[in-house]
Amino acid sequence: MPKSEEIVQNPIRQGNLKIAKQFYEEMLIKAFNECYRMLKKHGVAIVVFTHKSTDAWETIINALIKSGLILMASWPINTEMPNKVKAHGTASLMSSIYMVCRKRLNTEVAFYNEIKPQIERRIHYKLDQFWNEGISGSDFFISAIGPAVEVFGKYARVEKLSGEVVTVRELLEYVRQVVSEYALSKILKTPQLGGVDQLTRFYLVWRWTYNSARVPFDDARKLSAAIGVNIEQHWIPGGMIIKDKEWIEVKGPVERRKDLTFIKRMQKHFPVIAQESLAFIEETVSEAPTMIDVIQQCLILWEDGNRVMINKLLESSGYRNNNDFWRVTQSISDVLPEGEKEKQLLQGFLYGKDSFQTGRIPENGRKKQINIFGEENQ
Repeated sequence: MPKSEEIVQNPIRQGNLKIAKQFYEEMLIKAFNECYRMLKKHGVAIVVFTHKSTDAWETIINALIKSGLILMASWPINTEMPNKVKAHGTASLMSSIYMVCRKRLNTEVAFYNEIKPQIERRIHYKLDQFWNEGISGSDFFISAIGPAVEVFGKYARVEKLSGEVVTVRELLEYVRQVVSEYALSKILKTPQLGGVDQLTRFYLVWRWTYNSARVPFDDARKLSAAIGVNIEQHWIPGGMIIKDKEWIEVKGPVERRKDLTFIKRMQKHFPVIAQESLAFIEETVSEAPTMIDVIQQCLILWEDGNRVMINKLLESSGYRNNNDFWRVTQSISDVLPEGEKEKQLLQGFLYGKDSFQTGRIPENGRKKQINIFGEENQ
């Protein structure tokens, strides 16, 4: 087959990104139209797709629906080598999604508000299975698309009450929201999330989904929007986001300890941890620190061996005996892989949890050592 007829999105071969995207979408629809033509009335077509971008999934789902094929079932199957995925340094999938398709034999129209509960129930039912199978991270989000389309794609047209057609993009936005809430309740082991602010939720889901990988801006934006966070507000000095061209990274405590604006901001809001006169601390970001800000400041102080300051920060912030604070801290540690510096800091900090909760921290920040004569070592 000539290279020019390959169904790929290649801006160099096809002229520019816009033309390449249009070529890919049109050829994909033609391919699925041919599948539809060749299928017998009750025939089955298997489509295998692996891509981390929701834009790519929007394209393939649109092509399936427009061709008249409906998704009957889908399942993620682990097909990638872990070392190969890790070497990329970006958020790659471990799984390929196998989709079982048939011809749509009806022209039924549905209202979105009526089928939304069906979509959510189907997603939750499948997510329970995926969770028990140990599927996580990027694969978990992508694996939820199939179950949603199983319901959505049964209809020739899905409309809002206004008569507007519901797009696949809107469906995927809803899927991300459902999956984010589900993942948070599972990771935190409670459906009660009211005590956890939006930015902290975002950080936890990000670490669970992508760890420390770089992620394309659009995928990062969509994940943050599903949780109610605008990432553009957080790539300022002192913020949590690093934007490098089209890539997004989320700062952990290792990166934030190098951010003087963050350190000054924390000292401004919590003067008890300021190690210099507040007169020399500039006005920085005015928003009060969130739970994840305090957790990361605790980890910075832990690495410095400054247990006394941790104790003061926990008291001043009101998190000393806050169950949500300790649950989130433990959950971040749980989702990070072994060997990560942040995980090591979290494990050390959590080891001192009982002492911090009761304030049993010596003034010098270390435990007293007693010699054989019953005297304190100096």
